[in-house]
Amino acid sequence: MIGNQMLNPSDILNAKILIVDDLQANVLLLERIIRGAGYIAISSTMDPRQVCDLHRKHHFDLILLDLQMPGMDGFQVMEELKQIEVDGYLPVLVITAQPDHKLHALKAGAKDFISKPFELAEVLARVHNMLEVRLLYKELHNYNDVLESRVQERTAELQSSYLETIFTMTRAAEYRDEDTGAHVKRISYYSQALAKLMALDDVFIDRIFFASPMHDIGKIGIPDHILLKPGGFTPEEWIIMQTHAAIGAKILGNSQSPYLKMGAEIALNHHERWDGGGYPSGKRGEEIPLAARIMNLCDVYDALRSKRPYKPAFDHQKSMEIINFGDERTRPEHFDPIVYAVFKNNHLAFRNIFEAYTE
Repeated sequence: MIGNQMLNPSDILNAKILIVDDLQANVLLLERIIRGAGYIAISSTMDPRQVCDLHRKHHFDLILLDLQMPGMDGFQVMEELKQIEVDGYLPVLVITAQPDHKLHALKAGAKDFISKPFELAEVLARVHNMLEVRLLYKELHNYNDVLESRVQERTAELQSSYLETIFTMTRAAEYRDEDTGAHVKRISYYSQALAKLMALDDVFIDRIFFASPMHDIGKIGIPDHILLKPGGFTPEEWIIMQTHAAIGAKILGNSQSPYLKMGAEIALNHHERWDGGGYPSGKRGEEIPLAARIMNLCDVYDALRSKRPYKPAFDHQKSMEIINFGDERTRPEHFDPIVYAVFKNNHLAFRNIFEAYTE
């Protein structure tokens, strides 16, 4: 029990013990002493070269290890055991008749030592103390594994709840714009795919997948007669429509969540252009956050593939022609050159995403 640091006495007596000594008399003496105290899971070997294989198989709780043995001494055995005990705890109680070996053995990783010739009380006290510490260590290690698992489960629950909030927010925009539903799903997968192809780190890839659907959340603040207008906008209406970027950033801003922070960043900047011709601030080049530069190209591709009040839906080939050669609304110089090059070299992946997530 970790709480009060107590172990059941039977746990200690059932602990697995290995005795390693090249002299049979020493092995038999130690076995008799330890069995006489009630310990039942005792193994032994006179060949130090067998120790590591035996430990891999049985996972001993304590190894009583003689230091001076032919062929392979106790120090060499401990070095090999370190490769097995990856958590850094070496359950070794060394046996030595040399006082100067004791400090060397402790520095090598041994947890305690027994002096030769053996004294009954010393052997039993040190074996008991070592096993108590070892078993508490194992219990703490197991407890930490359980705790870590519970933390991961709780984190997953919180993330699931958080993501449901995100999707609820994006559905609010979806209900106001019938084209938005499938669009926001595709945007997640476009952005994720492009970030992976650019070899960005896993944290960035995860965040952009969940943040990118919020890019147009600011459309909640645009009046229906403008947002749902079937024809083109007047100059005044276009000015109002452009405010959705700042509205979205304001809705998502001032949050401690890394997803919402990236969402706000994308919402504000995903209509900015590499050449400075975008809105709302006319940022250019690397002034535009990377997540927004990725999102910008994904958004343009999906808009070309989709029906809009001002245009029909284009197929993949037509959309790529426009992105590569330009038209009255889109030019290749609008995009980050690196993002554009990766997209262009992997354009079929985006075609596949569009086809997979078109309702």
